[in-house]
Amino acid sequence: MTTAVIHTHSLGKEYRRNLGAPSGLLRDSLARAFRSPSSLFRRERAEKFWALRDVSMEVNEGEVLGLIGRNGSGKTTLLKVLSRITRPTAGWAEIHGRIGSLLEVGTGFHPELTGRENAYLSGAILGMSKEEISRKFDEIVAFAELEKFIDTPVKHYSSGMYVRLAFAVAAHLEPEILLVDEVLAVGDIKFQRKCLGKMGDVARAGRTVILVSHQLTQIRRLCQRVIWLDGGAIRNVGPAAELVSSYEAAMADNALDDSRPAEGRCQFIRWKLVGSNRTSDHILPGDGETSVSFLLRVNEPLQSVHHGVALYDQDRHLLWGNALDGVTLDPGLHEFCYTLPFLPLRPGAYAWRAAIYDGGIAVDDWECVPPMQVVTTPVTHYRDEAAGFLNIPSKLEIFPASSK
Repeated sequence: MTTAVIHTHSLGKEYRRNLGAPSGLLRDSLARAFRSPSSLFRRERAEKFWALRDVSMEVNEGEVLGLIGRNGSGKTTLLKVLSRITRPTAGWAEIHGRIGSLLEVGTGFHPELTGRENAYLSGAILGMSKEEISRKFDEIVAFAELEKFIDTPVKHYSSGMYVRLAFAVAAHLEPEILLVDEVLAVGDIKFQRKCLGKMGDVARAGRTVILVSHQLTQIRRLCQRVIWLDGGAIRNVGPAAELVSSYEAAMADNALDDSRPAEGRCQFIRWKLVGSNRTSDHILPGDGETSVSFLLRVNEPLQSVHHGVALYDQDRHLLWGNALDGVTLDPGLHEFCYTLPFLPLRPGAYAWRAAIYDGGIAVDDWECVPPMQVVTTPVTHYRDEAAGFLNIPSKLEIFPASSK
């Protein structure tokens, strides 16, 4: 039987925002008084808005829960309420267990203290004893890669050094519940992958994790269940793979942009997936035969030009490309359709690029929108840094080897 360690009921958080709040500078106040003396006695206009509204949920012990949604949907506010940083305006939250929070870079760090001192301070804030922190301290420093700077005041740290130490402390001091916001984007790619590997270790150790991330591939890989927040309210709850796919479809529909201006000699104006292996024009659900079409609007005759196409991942690695020289096209619409027998990509967002060049000069070079979303189930290594680019299934057999 699973035990709920977080239970919220009708949780809400209301804020006030000023409308046209005046500057606090003396010169601006004097100028305002000169123009309208009565303005000094007017109250600032403000309006109320709900950053969270009627959020009821349960998170079970050992569960890894993902929070997704557009910027401003309430994800960070929810984590701040659960962390007791912010008091809710309505409703309540019941939490069983020691919480570790990584919501903002260096939250709780004192700039005048060294990295060593801040590690102990942060651990104490998390409720750890000095002995517990000392036992984990060498692992924290090694993970953060700050051996040479651990006795330097953190006010001299870069943002990347801040987040490395903050994440290392939060992940190694073993709180029962770990809340992680979109802070890993501050580090470099290598450290992000290292952090995600550690997150996987934390999850497999049976601790409860709530993860906010716009890296939907990581949400798929790490989370069993996802809550989709929209406008401060819960829009949907469900299994990670299913719900992330729905979210990606909604975002892809909102990102459509087929209105490139009809100027110059030609423009690519649309791309889409065609054929049976798709669930929409821009979502690829599997790794079977894939066909992709690029629609080119030709305004002036093109004689013996060069056409190129490329596919990139989110880190701008070139995954595939092709080209054709000697292309001649009359004015009008022309469809370029590529068919690949298989495209075994891991889940995530990918970007197409289509181009026409004439004599080495770009006639049109389009970063295609919206991105292509791949929603297949990952079948590679469970650590992202060891999984590679391709989502190729494999079969392993282990048997006694011959002594010959």
